[in-house]
Amino acid sequence: MRNEDGNLSELADLIHGVSRQLRPPADLQPGPCTPMEITVMRYVHRNPGTSARNAADALFLPSSNFSRIVRGLEEKGLVRRADDAQDGRGVRLHPTALADENQKRLSDAWQGALQGIIEDPQTIALVNATLRRIETALNKTPRS
Repeated sequence: MRNEDGNLSELADLIHGVSRQLRPPADLQPGPCTPMEITVMRYVHRNPGTSARNAADALFLPSSNFSRIVRGLEEKGLVRRADDAQDGRGVRLHPTALADENQKRLSDAWQGALQGIIEDPQTIALVNATLRRIETALNKTPRS
């Protein structure tokens, strides 16, 4: 094994560990969301109007699991489904105003949790760019 391989494994391990420490705030409305609901909402916020199928595929979720999560988010008033104008069988997903408010709460909570840990804006920009590149590449990689 090359030294780089060990470093990449450590990077993945650290990303996982940090993500587990970033808890959602207690003031989400209408109540707490599961980590998977937050993952789906993150995708819908970044891709408003996405098809349900594309979102499920991008998140590597079986359609039955994805549908269950979206139903729960609808019941909470966080996602709105709309019929796909080009495909009558398809559904498009949109965040609601309440979801936008929750996204702001989540962003503020995570900003507060990380504030002061890294002071150098250039380091933060480099880490963000690197993680964005990793996420983009992993999203393009087929999973088995």
